[in-house]
Amino acid sequence: MFKNKYWQRLLVVTACAASLLTAAPAAAKQLKMLYIPLDNRPVCQDYVQQTMEAVDCKIIMPPEKYIASHEHEGNPEKITEWLQTKAPKADAAVISTDSLLYGGLVASRTHHISRQQLNQRLQVLRNLSSVLPIRIYAFSTIMRTPRASKGGVEPDYYSTWGPKIFAYSELLDKRDLGKLTAKDKLQLKAIEKELPQEYREDWLSRRKLNHAINVELTRIARQGKFHYLAIGKDDNATLSATHMEARQLSLTTFEVPATTLQILDGVDQLGLLLLVRAYNEVQDLTPSVYPLYSPGVGPGTLPQFSDARLQDSVPQQITAAGAQVAPTAASADLILALNTPPDGLVKDSTADENQYFASAANKRYVAQLKQLLHKGSTPVSLADISYSNGGDNGFMQLLARSTDLGQLAAYNGWNTADNAVGYAIAQGLLAPYMQDAARLRLLRQRLIDDWYYQSNARRRISDELEKHDREDMKYELLQAQKPVLDFVTKQCQRMAKQYALTKDTQFKLSFPWDRLFEVEVELKK
Repeated sequence: MFKNKYWQRLLVVTACAASLLTAAPAAAKQLKMLYIPLDNRPVCQDYVQQTMEAVDCKIIMPPEKYIASHEHEGNPEKITEWLQTKAPKADAAVISTDSLLYGGLVASRTHHISRQQLNQRLQVLRNLSSVLPIRIYAFSTIMRTPRASKGGVEPDYYSTWGPKIFAYSELLDKRDLGKLTAKDKLQLKAIEKELPQEYREDWLSRRKLNHAINVELTRIARQGKFHYLAIGKDDNATLSATHMEARQLSLTTFEVPATTLQILDGVDQLGLLLLVRAYNEVQDLTPSVYPLYSPGVGPGTLPQFSDARLQDSVPQQITAAGAQVAPTAASADLILALNTPPDGLVKDSTADENQYFASAANKRYVAQLKQLLHKGSTPVSLADISYSNGGDNGFMQLLARSTDLGQLAAYNGWNTADNAVGYAIAQGLLAPYMQDAARLRLLRQRLIDDWYYQSNARRRISDELEKHDREDMKYELLQAQKPVLDFVTKQCQRMAKQYALTKDTQFKLSFPWDRLFEVEVELKK
């Protein structure tokens, strides 16, 4: 009668809720998860906690002062001490190894920690399973290779030499593949001469050290010290140092099953994705997910900041969530709707092309989603990834005017496609266990953040800063934070009033990392 244990359990929950009118059944045990986030950005910490608590899963984290923030690096020793001596009993633990080894994501790209000290911290991770006799889900990162970077999240020299370093990494990857042409070899030598030696050696030595640490983490996973390990590829490309190191790791771990170890695209979504995996496994659930792509290139889309097409990366993330790919929409527990560009060419949401105009492909896909939502037999979670860093204006306006957005199980369109897809899978899988009010609260939060702010308010304030030759403020707002915040808040409030789901929503925005790239949306009760 039901597709699997996922829906069987949901029937039990529903029946128990109905029986409250006549009897008081024994209260279900509340799940508790220890969680060490990558840092304190909302997508890594607050939004994760709010999502899990929407299904009454208690998330227990170390004191805020030990977690990496915009102002300071994390404190690996204090987090370790908390885990070993103060952490309460829980059903599972989801741990960012970057936090325990380097002090967070940014620190992993900028550190000068010795191999000796990192070996000591690795030993702590090896012994953790004896200290915490529960399932340990760990996630690490492969250092990213951005085409350019500003804002102090890489070594200082990257703001000047980033494009050249990226070109260098492309050639290193080609060399490792044995595909360098004569022209490539000349270009490689030219870059090696042009790049200041101290910067090149600093960048290469850190990459080499971090890669060696990831090799050790895979050995810890092989030994069964982790129940599961995910290694995330931070921003990269089809030719890059990140791509090269991921390939090298894959070649040395090809025989390790995906139930033990996975190398995935994206990083910021991994905390939530692994918590959902733990949630499913603790309760012996294996839900199924059917990816439903919009017309056009669809699964063949190669997103920005990724080295994998969606046809490869999406099934991997479904597996990482403790779920499986459904063969058909009819047999699925969740339909993962993926709005992709018809031609497969992904741009940033602030691009001029992101207008309030629905394409022919948009219209066909909206009609298909409208039918599924009205039918209501299977939850639909929308990953709006036609653009990076925000929603598709034309598509979303048409969808909002054609149907009730509140029928969606979840909506996500933030940062990279891989980040948004991971969240869409995670929140979508949990949605059936949420009270409607909790689900709608998360849905409104993501719409305000990903569509209203990222694609519209951020775009308008970016244009204003560029007009006044203050593009630097995108990366560090400083004294401009308040007027900028007032501006984007008004823009988001204006948009919220235009759509039924958010027209009465009261919310507060903030810039937790003092930059335009991310905003935190706090919904008022």
